[in-house]
Amino acid sequence: MNKKELTLRDYLLMALISVVFGVFYLLAVYAGTALTTVLTPFGLGVLGYEPFYGIWFMAAIITTYLIRKPVVGIVTEMIAALIEVLLGNMFGVIILISAFIQGLGVEVAFAFTGYKKYTYKVTMTSAVTATVLTFIWTGFRNNYLAMDWRIVLAIFVTRLLSSLFFTGYLSKLICDKLDEAGILNSMQTREVHDR
Repeated sequence: MNKKELTLRDYLLMALISVVFGVFYLLAVYAGTALTTVLTPFGLGVLGYEPFYGIWFMAAIITTYLIRKPVVGIVTEMIAALIEVLLGNMFGVIILISAFIQGLGVEVAFAFTGYKKYTYKVTMTSAVTATVLTFIWTGFRNNYLAMDWRIVLAIFVTRLLSSLFFTGYLSKLICDKLDEAGILNSMQTREVHDR
């Protein structure tokens, strides 16, 4: 595990990722709202946000991948959520709790490797753990026990597929491409460039 203190570069990178993803997160909320509107007449409105869930884990996984230190993913996720709220997210400050859970879900898999492995296996595991933790949280908030089990299963499967794509695959691909292009130019990202 990288036990060195965070540097100014780390803080600036966290801030940049938070701002960029705060905007992306808000756009994903609008897309989810639009899809919810389309699906509601069919009784499937509850699925509207699910295809976008993996997007809401991306700040945490990209920050954790790039900085490779504990808790940076959680902090970045929460700052991105705060920016999202300040930009006009209609769900309000409750998403700060969601952001903490999302960041925690992402970091669990990295923590089990001591923040030493950054393979697709680890990022895909992060996608799964983030899906499970957020599913428990939203299940509590939205009372999934009162819903038809097929709808609950559809929520979980759709969220998992979104997470595997956006969080497990696309986020790692983005980081790998940044590293290959030399944009990161950081020893931290070149120490372990696993596939």
